[in-house]
Amino acid sequence: MDYILKGHEMSDDVVSVLMLFFQNEKYVRVEEAGEGLTLLSYLDEKGAGARLYENKKEVAFFYCEKSPTPFLEEKREIKRVIGFSASMALKKYKSLPLPWGILTGVRPAKIFTEFYESGMAEEDIRTLLKEKYLVEDYKLSLMEEVSKNERQILKKGEGKVGIYIGIPFCPTRCLYCSFTSYPLSQYGKKKGAYLDALEKEIVFSSKYIRDKNIESIYIGGGTPTSLDEEELERLLYLVEKYFPSPEEYTVEAGRPDTLNREKLKILKKYNVGRISVNPQTLNQKTLDTIGRKHTVEDFISAFYMAREEGHEHINTDIILGLPGEKEKEVENTFKGLEKLSPESITVHTLAVKRASRLKEQLDSFELEDYRTMDRLVNYARECTEKMGMFPYYMYRQKNMLGNFENVGYCKENAACVYNVEIMEEKQSILALGAGASTKLVNRATNEIERIFNVKSVDDYISRIDEMIKRKEEGIKWL
Repeated sequence: MDYILKGHEMSDDVVSVLMLFFQNEKYVRVEEAGEGLTLLSYLDEKGAGARLYENKKEVAFFYCEKSPTPFLEEKREIKRVIGFSASMALKKYKSLPLPWGILTGVRPAKIFTEFYESGMAEEDIRTLLKEKYLVEDYKLSLMEEVSKNERQILKKGEGKVGIYIGIPFCPTRCLYCSFTSYPLSQYGKKKGAYLDALEKEIVFSSKYIRDKNIESIYIGGGTPTSLDEEELERLLYLVEKYFPSPEEYTVEAGRPDTLNREKLKILKKYNVGRISVNPQTLNQKTLDTIGRKHTVEDFISAFYMAREEGHEHINTDIILGLPGEKEKEVENTFKGLEKLSPESITVHTLAVKRASRLKEQLDSFELEDYRTMDRLVNYARECTEKMGMFPYYMYRQKNMLGNFENVGYCKENAACVYNVEIMEEKQSILALGAGASTKLVNRATNEIERIFNVKSVDDYISRIDEMIKRKEEGIKWL
């Protein structure tokens, strides 16, 4: 899929719109229309226009004038008219439901919050998002509800910091996964060296939070419980020693095949208050397809074992749109979860990520269309409401089936603060480990700076001193 820019350089905005209509394509900037489809996006003094060409012949056109009403600052209004014109031109060629309208960002609830904090009334925000961004009513309601719930949580986190620690090992690599994750069969022998490097980063970084209140610690991955018992205890001991007394402490124990009673006891010993045990689905055929080397019964056993060891807050993740799963399969998953009664459920929409095996083998699978995904997303909302849960955080990704969203649902007083803080970007997050991204938030200026660690386990181990130096040079405030 080719595109042309004239009068502006907002390539990312145009490509984001192209991805809504033509997923999993290669998007190439060109100087003139050629064979196949080419989108021309242009900006002038009055607004933005878009022309769609097929084999050099114009097949669709739309022009969007800038709003005379100063709803938005100039830069945001320019981005809006570019996205609006491109979306409408493409929609003339390829009719496609757009429940989120022309919004393409990762954090839709954050947009609602920003308008609210600027002094706009909630009804005016809804009108703006509906008329200027074409967001449908049921997504507006979701945005508003999540924004309200997030704002309540964020009030408690002012002046505090969060900590993320990445453990990039997994038993196997799932079909859909693009995270920094390395299978134990190939990288298991490197866990010790990885922890050695991580310890150096933990010790160094601890000086930056000595006088700070730690609101949350989140150990993710990969699968942190891929560490054996001795390795897990070593990690948690270091966390307790150098990052003491967090208000919230979460460890992803996502893969049931990495859990046993001893590891669950170790997690309790070090006061981990929240764990995730993630089935993704409760249908064995699907588990086999996506490369999860555990059974439905393994997940249920791990869940009950965690309860027996005193874990009072368990999150479960599921994914809608997995290959071969329609209403019947999703209904089976929710029936099983309802019996287990977790404190929170994160409902993901399958995303075809560039670095995943699913992307590489896309022709081998039949994925669900918009209408099916719409039914599944709405059904998940109904099921979580029935279980006494409400949506408290949300995010979107590129190439999600049907262009939907991921939503975290929880029971009363069971929201994961870290999830909200990482989405709303109001708090600095000190991030350690391979692939981790430290986020420094200046509340006075709303500036955000990031410090990235290398993704490769081998590079992280060999270049740990460089990662430490990056932090030393990059941390200006925390």
